[in-house]
Amino acid sequence: MGELAVGARSGHEGPEERPQRPDDAAAPAADDNTGSGSDPSDGGVAQDGGGQTRQPPKQRSFWKELPLLIGIALVLALLIKTFLVQAFSIPSDSMQNTLQQGDRVLVDKLTPWFGSQPTRGEVVVFHDPDNWLAGEPTATPNALQTALSWIGLMPSAEEKDLIKRVVGVAGDTVECRNTGPLIVNGKPLNEPYVYPGNTPCSVDEQGGQFKVTVPPGKIWVMGDHRQNSLDSRYHQQDKYQGFVPVGNVVGRAIVVAWPPTRWNTLPIPDTFEQGLDVTAPAALGLTGALPLVLWRRRRLTARLTAGNPRVPGGGTAG
Repeated sequence: MGELAVGARSGHEGPEERPQRPDDAAAPAADDNTGSGSDPSDGGVAQDGGGQTRQPPKQRSFWKELPLLIGIALVLALLIKTFLVQAFSIPSDSMQNTLQQGDRVLVDKLTPWFGSQPTRGEVVVFHDPDNWLAGEPTATPNALQTALSWIGLMPSAEEKDLIKRVVGVAGDTVECRNTGPLIVNGKPLNEPYVYPGNTPCSVDEQGGQFKVTVPPGKIWVMGDHRQNSLDSRYHQQDKYQGFVPVGNVVGRAIVVAWPPTRWNTLPIPDTFEQGLDVTAPAALGLTGALPLVLWRRRRLTARLTAGNPRVPGGGTAG
């Protein structure tokens, strides 16, 4: 058949095709064999240069890789707990109705690492400053809860942490008179988050009536359930006079993560956006008084110069 194919082309112009030799005809056949059934990607068996079969690498089973995956997940969870976010459980009713007992909140731990300071209106978690939780019962976790708390999926029962709202930062003057409203730097706050039926200030002799100025490096905190919160007001006799050191703040609670029916964010209320800083009015006052002070000083200097003959450039000859 090959000779007939060559003869059929002998009548055409141009060079004739070179007759195929037996070894040339065998080459495509070898190639065809290589491409059919021996490609490792098709499930075949590869051959090396010596003609020996070479088995494809076997994929590791899922059960052998599972411990590695679990280890990576634990390391990532531990890093997230340490540097990013951590879950905390609400143990009491002091932050109702913003937070209910049993809620799980996620706390942003990243911003304090970059030097961010607590601001007014934030809900923050902080370590017990000076035995605020003395006498409070501590739950005994089981082995599963201990493991989950270690990787940050559950709060640790051994940590003495509290959660309150920041109402005053360094330099602020916070005041409660009668039943309220709460006053910060002379401006009354509109607090819709206060528990229904509560007054913003409590009339009692234990600390409900107060006027304090927050020192540097401290914050003043109060619970949203004002008549059921042992916050800064009721610890003014401790070593920090009720203030919480900024270094004790774990982070800001940013979202209610559990239960699903209470998913919600925890933004800063609008009442804290009304310009409560004390530095701005002082700076404006200084700016307005500066021209008056310079004018009075110039007049006084001119008067002294005119009345003293020993001053060069005075109104009389020397």
